Amino acid sequence: MDERLHAAWRVLPEYLSQHVLLCAAALALALALCLPLTLLALRRPRWAGPLVAVASLVQTIPGLALMALFYPILLAFSALTTAAFGRGVPALGFLPALLALTLYAMLPILRNAIAGLRGVDADVVEAARGVGMTERQILMRVQAPLSAPVVMAGVRTAAVWTIGAATLATPVGQTTLGNYIFSGLQTENWVAVIFGCVTSALVAIIADLSLGAVEQGVALRERKRIFAGVILIIAGVAAALLANFSGGARTYVIGAKNFSEQFILAEAITRRIEGQGATARIQQGLGSAIVYRALAGNDLDVYVDYAGTLWTNVLGRTDTPPHDEMIADLGRALMARDGVRVLGALGFENAYALAMKPERAAALGVKTIADLARVAPQLTLGADLEFLERPEWATLRNTYGLAFKATRSFNPTFVYRALASGEVDVISAFSSDGRIAAEKLVLLADPKGAIPAYDALVLLSPKRRDDPVLDRALKPLIGAITPDAMRAANYASDRDADKQTPAQAAETLLAPIR
Repeated sequence: MDERLHAAWRVLPEYLSQHVLLCAAALALALALCLPLTLLALRRPRWAGPLVAVASLVQTIPGLALMALFYPILLAFSALTTAAFGRGVPALGFLPALLALTLYAMLPILRNAIAGLRGVDADVVEAARGVGMTERQILMRVQAPLSAPVVMAGVRTAAVWTIGAATLATPVGQTTLGNYIFSGLQTENWVAVIFGCVTSALVAIIADLSLGAVEQGVALRERKRIFAGVILIIAGVAAALLANFSGGARTYVIGAKNFSEQFILAEAITRRIEGQGATARIQQGLGSAIVYRALAGNDLDVYVDYAGTLWTNVLGRTDTPPHDEMIADLGRALMARDGVRVLGALGFENAYALAMKPERAAALGVKTIADLARVAPQLTLGADLEFLERPEWATLRNTYGLAFKATRSFNPTFVYRALASGEVDVISAFSSDGRIAAEKLVLLADPKGAIPAYDALVLLSPKRRDDPVLDRALKPLIGAITPDAMRAANYASDRDADKQTPAQAAETLLAPIR
């Protein structure tokens, strides 16, 4: 079996079980919220329009944005509950994804439920009143059974929407089938992308068929159909629960941002921890703005970040002190402020840099970023998805007076494609990326030192900072990964032919350390 397909099958139980549980919980919560709202709209018809309008408004917000918006809200709420009760709520992972998906699921359920109940023949309702039924009896014995097929059609639509939208929960820290898609797009692992898409589609089809059986059973008054559909749904959720909670109680959570090097390092850390007899899982695809806060909030246990990112994004510093002084200040500041421990530097630096094709740079006479500033108004800059919003870019732009004709953002892997095709003239790159040397790109010098040091640092969360398992597992990595080794691992994971999975690249990276 192909290694990439084997890797996809290996993590399927985890990804699928968490995807199913998230969708089932969101659908159940949406049903619980829509029931009283539907009754309100039935008793007070004037409320029906505004309720459906608000539910419709939610659909205009992109799914990923809605999930991300819940993160700062939950973070603030967690601070309040911690102050009041000494215990916070998780701001990353399941909860923000659950809340966002619940809101998404409400529109089809609410709209169909209101339409179904209103669509019951008024003469039938009046006849029920005529035989002495109370309003409650009319609702339960007449309106609900007659409107059930329409309501179930809304539930089916909501289920399919929810299963598809749940793949977007990966960047906010919730493991789903979207993990295949996000990591696959980054590493150009199309096997993983297709595997994730197909599996998600199959889950949606099975859910739709199961709910369809319930819908038909209700419409035809066939208890066997209803029973078969309900049993299939319960069996699926029960299997997901068993798969999700069958692991050991002590599992370390390893964070990873959304680019190849982070996937490789997370795999390497996971293998080191598992070598100590513990279990670990990777929470991948996280954004820079979220991942450190997740670590400081104990939603993650370990992850690798870069000195320059921590210096500018986390501490908000704009000065560039000498290298050793900067690393020492970082360690003291993160411990004092957040209780986060800097275990040490891995041994390589992954700095932001600007890169060009050598022939294009030579034609323009560009060797440094200062040279680039002179011709920038003629050129297009291609950057990864977050570079143009980072403080480092603002500092670089202001220091050199960079003003490009246009700027475009891409998935990090596709930045190189854009440069190769001539769609952009200059790209943001990572200095430890093996594709720079492989594609013979020129890194532009930074004579004014606007870009700070970017040593790769192992960070431990407050609750794990003195954990002996992590000390034994990770201290041998400190200073042991050379720049050349990291570039080779990155290139092996990113190149077009004979690609390695991040897990394979991690094994190669760890081989000399053992």
